[in-house]
Amino acid sequence: MVPIAIAAWAAAVAGTAGLPVVIILAAAGGVAAAVVGAARRKLLLIAIGLVIITVSLAGAIHDHRLRHGPVAELAAAEAIVAVEFRTDADPHRGDDGPGPDYLTVRVTTETIRGRGQHWRVAAPVLVIAGGAALAALERIPVGTAVRAEARLRPPDPGADIAAVARISGAVAIIGEPSPGLRQVERVRAGLREAVRDRTPEQRALVPALVLGDTSAITAELKSDFVRTGLTHLTAVSGANLTLLLAFLLLLARWVGVRGWWLRGVGLAGVIIFVALCRTEPSVLRAAAMGLVALAALGSGPGRRGLRNLAVAVVVLVLIDPYLGRSAGFALSALASAGIIAWAARWADVLHRWLPRIIAESITVPLAAHLATLPVVTALSGSVSVVGILANALAGPFVGPATVFGFAAAGLSLAHPLPAMIAGFGAAWSAQPILWIAHWGARFPGAAWPWPADPVALGLLALAGLGLAWLMPWLLARRWLVLLCALIMIVGIVRPPVQPGWPPADWTLVACDVGQGDGLVVPVGDDQAVVVDAGPDPGLIDGCLDQLGIRGVPLLILSHFHADHADGLAGVLDSRPVGEIWVGPLPAPAAQAVEVQRQASSRGIRVRTPAPGERVVVGETAWQVIGPVSAPATWPLGDDEGESSAENDASLAVIATVPTPGSDRGVRILFTGDLEPSGQQAILASGVDLTVDILKVPHHGSSRQDRDFLAATRARVAVASAGRDNDYGHPSPRTVALLESLGMVVLGTNTRGGIAIIGANGLGAVTQR
Repeated sequence: MVPIAIAAWAAAVAGTAGLPVVIILAAAGGVAAAVVGAARRKLLLIAIGLVIITVSLAGAIHDHRLRHGPVAELAAAEAIVAVEFRTDADPHRGDDGPGPDYLTVRVTTETIRGRGQHWRVAAPVLVIAGGAALAALERIPVGTAVRAEARLRPPDPGADIAAVARISGAVAIIGEPSPGLRQVERVRAGLREAVRDRTPEQRALVPALVLGDTSAITAELKSDFVRTGLTHLTAVSGANLTLLLAFLLLLARWVGVRGWWLRGVGLAGVIIFVALCRTEPSVLRAAAMGLVALAALGSGPGRRGLRNLAVAVVVLVLIDPYLGRSAGFALSALASAGIIAWAARWADVLHRWLPRIIAESITVPLAAHLATLPVVTALSGSVSVVGILANALAGPFVGPATVFGFAAAGLSLAHPLPAMIAGFGAAWSAQPILWIAHWGARFPGAAWPWPADPVALGLLALAGLGLAWLMPWLLARRWLVLLCALIMIVGIVRPPVQPGWPPADWTLVACDVGQGDGLVVPVGDDQAVVVDAGPDPGLIDGCLDQLGIRGVPLLILSHFHADHADGLAGVLDSRPVGEIWVGPLPAPAAQAVEVQRQASSRGIRVRTPAPGERVVVGETAWQVIGPVSAPATWPLGDDEGESSAENDASLAVIATVPTPGSDRGVRILFTGDLEPSGQQAILASGVDLTVDILKVPHHGSSRQDRDFLAATRARVAVASAGRDNDYGHPSPRTVALLESLGMVVLGTNTRGGIAIIGANGLGAVTQR
């Protein structure tokens, strides 16, 4: 069944590609396999061929249903429509773009009016809302009926939705959820109430562990969980359900439950799990994978369990071919496969010289970690080295925290007092997981950067399979296990060094922080000024670790957009920071408040320097040259995206780095996200803009003022942008303009981290 499951998975991906040629090739391949199998009387080939034909056609039918019809046609025309819909999932708040906060929620349409016509149609749509609409939709329970006006646009290729709808006005609640969904929401609210008096992190983690409710998870906590490989605990996953059921069955056996009654306990656990987490696709997928993995762990040989898992994969992708494109599905399936195929056998070997409970606590997360390594790396761009240890230590606490959480949710229906007692147990069962995440993330080598291209991921997958093949031989030798553990500890404490990076005597490094800014200027031994922190704490922290930066006397946040400020914790948590400069406009407000909160909790002064202010840090001089207008004159933008005012409020500074053999030193202009109006205002102020290195404004967007760029007379222009970013940064038009002005243009989107070296003769060393 395993080859058949792999074929079904590949056919699901092909069938939902939306490209007729791909679907035809997949179906033709299935026919060829079936014909060859029939000619050679190979039942496996016949089965593979039939599965490929069936699943690819099912995927094509699903894709055709989404890509055609009134909703898809209106989206293709980017029409403004009046739509009535019901929410299918909890809203998720996002702030990972340069604009204001927004909210996304998956819905099913009921009626839609546009272009003079009216339809009653059920189609899956992703709704995006900001401003007043965000406030109205943020706390509505699943199943609520809503009426709104929205602009439709087509989804990304391969997405399992008919359209993306951006709400353009007010929303109206026109219907309540069904009685069943209202009861579920009451129970979920009861859990949140039961942990209300616990610490903020406990209040955030318990609902995430129990129900997959990540609404209260902060960016700092999320970053620590990603770096330690524990992020699967905060989502509804098959591995999480497996741990819950394993704990329930262990408890049932302890009180004397046996036989079919034991299976009844497991089934009851799954039913309660699905009811409280709702019948969303991810929940049903987790239930299927968790049951298969748990059944396999108790059914003896791994071959039988893999067969059951393969059958589950075939059935699931046949029911919903879009699961073949889901990273969550891949993680659940691969983690379950790794646990089934390897964990029990490895535990038997390790049990020769370790107690069984310790052996299993090591081998289960190790098997899941190796099996999912390529997918996790593709999503994060790094390999979590501390993940195996963190999962092994956290595993014993997941079951009790989840069971106590479910108990608190159920008891909340009866009386708040017993619910709070159970909530106390859930919170303090979850607390060790928080300690482990924070402890593990602090190590410099907690996560190692790894390319996310197909060749690098293929090598990683082969390495994982090779290590899995060697694992029984390795685990049987105590001295070799201890040696590997020692090497791993050394790797965690001191991450590997990329040959040639960083180069000696670097003047500026533009860190590869994805779609955002994170720039570093050295000002002394192990000290640097950091200009912006990017969108991800882990990425800026990893860059600073690679550069050997142990202290930041000055941190400059040009403005409060997420792609410049959300990585703040990555700078603050691992090294002392002397002072933070921020732009004069506290917008978006949520990010501005978060920056103040993080700084205040560490006793760091935050201030806005005035234009013309000069300071010297180490031997490097810093001059503030913008913005030059007052905040009161800046109109804020609408809810459709970022405002030019917020971008033009960016701090603009010039750093003069002393270098041997140069009287003037190397001058660097940092421009944040300045747009043409802000650039023109600085140019009109008469300040000397002559520099050697220009940080291209706004990641190299097409909105630039030619006179401003020309006035810099820069030799090198550095554009900080994410690889394959949706904005098209840096714009080819801007690149051509900069090159016409005699500048060499370097972008982090193609070169990774960029280090500028030298003085009179500037050079560059890039990570890619």
